Amino acid sequence: MVLGVLVTQLVGGMIWAAQLRSKSEIETRIAAQHLGHSAVSAIRFFKSLPANYRPIMIQQLREMGGTRFFVNANDAPIHIQPIGDNALAELASQTVLKTLREELPFLPEFRLVFAWPDDLNVSDDGLKIADLPDSWVQHILLIKPNPAPVLVIQTQLEPGKWLYLAALMPNPYFLESNSPLSPDRLVLQGLSLAAVLLLSILVVRWTTRPLAALSDAAEAFGKGETVPELPETGSREFVKTARAFRAMRERIKRYLEDRERLFASISHDLRTPITRLKLRTELLDDDAMRAEFHEDLDELDMMVKGALQSVKDSDIHENRTEVRIDALIHRMIRDAKMAGHAVGFVDSGLTVRAKPLALKRAIGNLFDNALFYGERVEISVREVLADGQGGDSIEISIRDHGPGVPEEAFGSLFDPYLRLSHGRDRNAGGMGLGLGIARNIVQAHGGELVLANHLDGGLVVRVILPR
Repeated sequence: MVLGVLVTQLVGGMIWAAQLRSKSEIETRIAAQHLGHSAVSAIRFFKSLPANYRPIMIQQLREMGGTRFFVNANDAPIHIQPIGDNALAELASQTVLKTLREELPFLPEFRLVFAWPDDLNVSDDGLKIADLPDSWVQHILLIKPNPAPVLVIQTQLEPGKWLYLAALMPNPYFLESNSPLSPDRLVLQGLSLAAVLLLSILVVRWTTRPLAALSDAAEAFGKGETVPELPETGSREFVKTARAFRAMRERIKRYLEDRERLFASISHDLRTPITRLKLRTELLDDDAMRAEFHEDLDELDMMVKGALQSVKDSDIHENRTEVRIDALIHRMIRDAKMAGHAVGFVDSGLTVRAKPLALKRAIGNLFDNALFYGERVEISVREVLADGQGGDSIEISIRDHGPGVPEEAFGSLFDPYLRLSHGRDRNAGGMGLGLGIARNIVQAHGGELVLANHLDGGLVVRVILPR
């Protein structure tokens, strides 16, 4: 937004400067033509006078307060220090010179230059403007407090007789008329730009503040937290978005509640016929067939219980609170050591804001897997950043010393009811749901679950949670 405003101001300023330059050139050309005609009249007048009358007339004009020109008669042209390169000054000089040559073709030479009144020579004996009485120049030239450039015209009336004319342009400060960088214009442009940027920032903040609330609400809802109602204020588009988000949230909540009720109902409804079938298999005379029926029914019962457990473990309705990681892990380690397992852990002193029971189930599932499939377990907790330094997230690393996981199996390891061969051999009663449940819980916390084989053998499970 700021870049767009700056580019717009720059382009607008360039267009305005071009128009200003064009207007100044037109005004300067017209003013120079007018000044040129006045100079032609003055030169004709003094040309018509006898040479010995000219000093007398010049003195009389000075005593009367002068005319438009400061006039002097010299025996030779005087060197004048020009003001420097300036497009408008060059245009004015060329226009006046053209007028003089067209109106006075009989005069052999004209010398025109713009000069500053400071140290401006007016006679061939070194006399300067500053040395003259104020009454001679105060109504003709601007010397103080803000000097204006003076156009000096020198022309040869006869051999050895030069007429000296000094005058101001109709607009004395015409050199500043085409400058877009004058102090007053820069201040005006700066104030205008500051006002536009300030209004733009206020409008953008007013527009985007509700979007930040919507983003926070979406993130909290994705983590299963209680989401406050979005205010229906702001732009018309945001009001429509807030209403759509509220409707979507209600639909998702109803869907989750319906799904939980559905699984509970299915589990309850299926247990009765399964139990009834088990009782009926007892009436079979064929022992082998009865054993096969029992095995199939036990497997069906386990699948029903697993499905219900998957839903319940993933949808734990808790409020988030500060959880001390060390205390949570120590409780697990205490039970594992009582069972004879070797577990290594160093206290970290770190906490994370999470759902306590859900986080315990997720880490517990991973810890139990490590105990089942590894000879010993090592747990570490540290702070990490996106660049690996420290601060924004908590990483819980669980490493076992078991056989690890084949590389081709990582892609499907989180699928339900999928178990590797060594897992089926060591834990025949499992259902292959632990990893999937743990990942769902970690992702619901806005975290990530990463699996990798250790270089020295065994599997490393990394749980990365936002602080």
